[in-house]
Amino acid sequence: MPYYIGVDGGGTKTAYALFGEREELLALREGPGTNHENLEGAFDEAAARLWEGVQGLLREAGKRLDEIDFTLMGLAGVDHPFQYEALMERLRAYGLERLEIFNDGFIVVKAGSRSGAAIGLNLGTGTCCNAIDRQGRRVQLGGLGEFSGDIGNGQWIAQQAFRLAYDDLVLGLEPTALTGLIFGTYRISDAEGLLALLETLEPRTFIDLFFEAANRGDPPVLRLIDQMAERGAQLIAAHLRSLDFPEEGAEVVLSGSIHTKLPSGVYVERLKQKAEALSGRRLEFMILDRPPVTGCVKWILQAYR
Repeated sequence: MPYYIGVDGGGTKTAYALFGEREELLALREGPGTNHENLEGAFDEAAARLWEGVQGLLREAGKRLDEIDFTLMGLAGVDHPFQYEALMERLRAYGLERLEIFNDGFIVVKAGSRSGAAIGLNLGTGTCCNAIDRQGRRVQLGGLGEFSGDIGNGQWIAQQAFRLAYDDLVLGLEPTALTGLIFGTYRISDAEGLLALLETLEPRTFIDLFFEAANRGDPPVLRLIDQMAERGAQLIAAHLRSLDFPEEGAEVVLSGSIHTKLPSGVYVERLKQKAEALSGRRLEFMILDRPPVTGCVKWILQAYR
């Protein structure tokens, strides 16, 4: 029976999974982040962590490396050929021969789409939009922070939510439902209380309150929702213009915690409307409902078996 390993490596955590020939999950473990850009030891430390994680997975599953037919990794920070080559060289030196590496944004596309060719919009810690078309061509847009106009990710939402409450409470500008929601959640009642939150700010809580205000129809929050939807639509439309996708029903996979853990019907509907209007196409949107690491085994079975 053939066995396959999939790895989803991010900045804060990495998932290691062992799969069988029918995509069945046989073992799963989690380890620390493996983005070389966040590690003091750069590529050497990232490769060492990845090798340790693979070894741990094999031990837990009672398997040997020579029993593994193929390993596919989706790794954050692998955006350019020199990064790919640096990690491949180090991992092969450990003994991983039948191996392929892609940016982690592409395994999301494979995990969430039926055809294997789709656009993936990821809003999590950061923002990026990856696509794989019907010819197998891969393109990543965004992911450069302010340099590429990335918005809609967790950090951006938390900052914008705080700023709306600050403008309301401290500067006396437009009222927002966020102020009352923040007061009720943190049991504060004035500007000093709001400013004190900066010492222990919990981004997830502010993100929750942001979407609650959106669902209540709060005008200043809805304007930010429009900005998020507009930027997402621009990224999706750019892929549709330059790559080969069906004229009708091209798949768009929404991933990352903003889409999967904090879905807002208001935001998703506006994103769909703007993307279809901007591209002139009917699109099929789907929220990723499975771990991204499952995209590794789907990719292996499509291209490397």
